[in-house]
Formats: sequence, C-alpha cells, structure tokens
Amino acid sequence: MAVYSEAELYSDHDFASLHEVHGQRMHGGFDASGAYQSPRAKGRGEAIAAWTAELRERGGELFEAHASLLAGPRMPSVEQQCLLLAEGLGTPFWNSLTITGKIEGRGRVLAEMQFPDLQDIIVEDISGMAIGHLNKGLLAIHGLDEGGEPDKGIGGHDVMWFVARDLVFGKDAYPDVEPPESISRPEAGRRWMEEVEPQYEGLMSFLMNLLMIEFRAEIGFAATQDILRNPELFTDRRDAAEEAAEIVERIRTDEEIHVESLRLYLGELRELTIKTVAGETVKGSELIDRFWSGMVQWATQEQPQIAAANAYDSLKPAIEAHDNGDALLARFDALTEPATDAVSAG
Repeated sequence: MAVYSEAELYSDHDFASLHEVHGQRMHGGFDASGAYQSPRAKGRGEAIAAWTAELRERGGELFEAHASLLAGPRMPSVEQQCLLLAEGLGTPFWNSLTITGKIEGRGRVLAEMQFPDLQDIIVEDISGMAIGHLNKGLLAIHGLDEGGEPDKGIGGHDVMWFVARDLVFGKDAYPDVEPPESISRPEAGRRWMEEVEPQYEGLMSFLMNLLMIEFRAEIGFAATQDILRNPELFTDRRDAAEEAAEIVERIRTDEEIHVESLRLYLGELRELTIKTVAGETVKGSELIDRFWSGMVQWATQEQPQIAAANAYDSLKPAIEAHDNGDALLARFDALTEPATDAVSAG
C-alpha cells in the first residue's frame, strides 16, 4: 500500500533554471540539459508509477481509453485554419487560442474544491491507492497545473496559452472572446449510476468527463502546433511562432500525467466493490463502463456534428465579408474533412 504525503505529491524536480518567456514566469522549469520538466512532477510521478504497479499486481489495468477515440474531422481543420490565416483572417485562430487558455484556467477550480470521500462507498481500503489521495493533493495539483498560482505570479496552462497567442499575434491584436459555459456532456439531470448517491456519481462522472476533455484537448493541441509550425504562416514572426509551438509542447508534456492519472483512477475504480444505496454491492466496472459507454456515444456521434455546425455558422459570415468572400468560402468548403464512421463504444 503506497501512501504519500501532500508534500511528497507537490514536490518538484531540481530545476536548473525556471520557466520564463519574455519576463513572464510560468510553472515548471528546465534541467541542466535544457529539457523541460513539468511542475510538481517528482513525487506525483513516483506515486502514480507505484500505484499503477500495485493495480497491475492485483490483476487490474489502467482504464483502456486513448485520444484516438476522438480522431475524426474538425471544423475548422488545420488546412482550413491555415487558409484563413493566409488570407488575413486571424480572428478564428486568435479566438481558438484565447478560448483554450480560458478553459484551461477554469480547471483551477480543482485546487479549491473538496470532493466526497470515495472510501464511504467502497468496501476495500483505498488509503494506499490513487483514489484515496484525490482530496490529499492529487486533484488540487491538477488544478494548479491548469490555472497556475496567480498569487505568486506563476502562470499555469492558461497563461502559457495567452503567451503563445501574443507571441504570434501581438498583445490585444483582436477583441477578447469568452468560451462556452460548458464543454462536457450535458446530462440534463439524467442518472447513470443510480446505485450510489448523487455526490459519488458526480465525482466518478466528473473524472470520466475530465478524461474525455483531456483527449479532445490533446488532438486540438497537436493541430495548433501544426498551424504554428507552418513555414508559410506568421512569416514576419517565424521565430516567435516556433517558440509558441514549443510552449504548446510543454503544455502537452504536463497533460501526459493528467491522462495517466485519470486512467489510473478509473482503472482502480473498475476493480473495486461499490456499496449501493440499497445495502448491496456492485462491481465498479459495471458503473464506470455504463457511464463511459454513453459518453463515447455522445463524444463520437452527437457532439462532433453539433460542434462542426456551430463552428461553421460562426465562421461563414466573416469569410463572406472578406474580399472576394464567395470564392474564399468555396475554397474553405472544399477543404472540409469528410465525415468518418463513429468509433464504437465497446
């Protein structure tokens, strides 16, 4: 049973230098070779490795889910975004970087919330498991990664996105923009795990929603790097664009531990025995797999169509208002990625 203190989970590697870009302090740092090192990754990384090994010794495995689940057409695609930038329409890409940064910043709420104790509904002792440490630093650290420590002047992923944006566009190049209220699946009050009280269902569903958001982010971050690294774009700021792409790479490095930890939490939950409100028990896999199956249905079939239609409707007026807008819209439409078959939930 691997039990870790909050201090151990928060511990950093020994940075040879801090992470700063143009005077802006951001989390993490660099080792003596100049390689980026994520914040609060020393003890946390050791703990996740230990918990993963113990899960496998018990016959379990990390939750089987990967970002490839969401591989499919995007609106706008990388090619479409590059076309708009080449034609002087920078607002869509500016908005994308701004919204991503603000959504990342919302994640800081994890550092301020107290979640229900899953031990209350789990038969086995979880004190030496990852899910036994959710309120002992793990989720709070995740939140600090996303939203930084503004009281200390240290930026997290939110600030890193804004710095990357300003490197390629310049500060305040376009009007500010706000993200949608929610990017997770709208549940509309539906219960998927009625065997347990709502607060425990809420935590387990939150972890799965968070994992799906991380997968969507991974695909979007890779697309952003492709755009930033296009040598035909930002020609007057090529070095800045390459630096911005590198900042995104550092964010992606940080996110790897988020995905791994979420897969670990869900892998542990699947192997455990859950107490029901009826005084009986149910295998965790029955609850987790049921909710995840419904989420995959939404994320691969329902949400992409809605998101693509909304994105197109917001882009079309700006394209049509551009010089020779009809011709530009035709070129944009010709680059639309074809729809693909939905990924099976099984």
